[in-house]
Amino acid sequence: MLYGRRVIYSDVQNINSANVVDVLNKALVIHNQNRAEIQTLEEYFRGKQKIANRVKTVRPEINNKVTENRANEIVSFKTGYLLGEPVQYVARKGKEDYIEGINLLNDYMCLEDKDSLDQELADWFHICGTGYKIVLPREEIKEDEAPFCVYILNPKSTFVIYSSSLGNKPLAGVKCVYMAEGTVAYCVWTEEWYYEIIDNNIVNSFVFKNEKGINETFKGQPHSFSGVPIIEYPANESRLGAFEIVMDILDAINMTASNRIDAIEQFVQSLMLFENCDIDEETFKALKELGALKYKSDSNNPAKVSILSSELNQMQTQTLVDYMYDTVLTICGMPNRNGGSSTSDTGAAVIMRDGWSAAETRAKKTELSFKKSEKKFLKLVLSYMRNCDGSFDLPLIAVQINFTRRNYENISQKTQVLINMLNCPKIHPLYAYLICNLFSDPEEAYKMGMDYYNEQISNNTEVNSNVKTEPECNTDDGSAA
Repeated sequence: MLYGRRVIYSDVQNINSANVVDVLNKALVIHNQNRAEIQTLEEYFRGKQKIANRVKTVRPEINNKVTENRANEIVSFKTGYLLGEPVQYVARKGKEDYIEGINLLNDYMCLEDKDSLDQELADWFHICGTGYKIVLPREEIKEDEAPFCVYILNPKSTFVIYSSSLGNKPLAGVKCVYMAEGTVAYCVWTEEWYYEIIDNNIVNSFVFKNEKGINETFKGQPHSFSGVPIIEYPANESRLGAFEIVMDILDAINMTASNRIDAIEQFVQSLMLFENCDIDEETFKALKELGALKYKSDSNNPAKVSILSSELNQMQTQTLVDYMYDTVLTICGMPNRNGGSSTSDTGAAVIMRDGWSAAETRAKKTELSFKKSEKKFLKLVLSYMRNCDGSFDLPLIAVQINFTRRNYENISQKTQVLINMLNCPKIHPLYAYLICNLFSDPEEAYKMGMDYYNEQISNNTEVNSNVKTEPECNTDDGSAA
């Protein structure tokens, strides 16, 4: 059984050259436990599941091992539903003056393919309960490049050490590089320093060869990252994967599916029962080849040949499978596939009945955890952008993180809400754009809408001013025509 990943804490106030090796040694004990569990969950997601080790004692020659990879289905749905539409940065209410800076930020994120990186990150924290992102300043900035680099790190080789004091601020981020011959290099970033530590697994100590070839414990150098560049994105406080809590039920579904295939195969290959007649091996082989058998029988002990079989009740088994699958969907907060219909169904009724409301609730909970980590990511990104361009002054408080999924569901109702609010003279138009949930970037949509509206008003004014009245035609007697 797995119960989520462990958080790594340290009692030190700051990690420095005097204690970095000791803190790393203690942290690796917990990380190695997490690493083993993450490996198990990743293999389970890929299809290497418990059913592969199934042992059958009765008729072991019929031993089907069927894997219904529901874990992959759960992770794919969770990631697709949460980040099917990319995360967008928009101006917070009252910070519309920073729209130009936010547009530049979004352009840089587009250059770094952040949309695909976020999906990779979401796959990881849905598989093993946590994911890691690192953002570093770009050393040489070329044309069409952002001043920073973003990478998604493998949780099996990455961890963050947190302070055990109030607030649990991150003390260091660690990236493990597993090299040949069992050597492991540990790259440790603190708030102000970067350390490289080598574990050769031979003398069980940390050494590093300097330029003169002399062994040293580690090497370190200061950096100007304004914080720890490795950011953890936990899926939840317990760091539980999306399918981790239902692995026992998923194993039971695999076992049931395997037994059903076994039952069919055993029914087809049913044993033959010979009653009051003796059949040797050669006669039985001839029976299988010719399809007929000749034997003697008497009235007192009549001989009888029959098929020994018992067929599995597939209807009852399917009921059990449906129950287990529905339980998995309920626990994981996923919509079912019932496809029920009613003449009185509305869009909202279908959402409530088929479990889409539960899926949305779970996604919103994940959003909160994601945004908390995304703010740490943005803080570093904005600092790199300021270092690159001294005139860039976008503060973190001006940036709002928006998840844009479902913006176009019930579009007619949302449009009607927008129209009704715009027709009310006591409601500011920007608030109508914000509240209708119709636009992924309501501030930008409002700005474009007002520009278009003012342009139309200006064009109509020019047209009206250019219209000239026709002169009256006078007749010979001086009267108007």
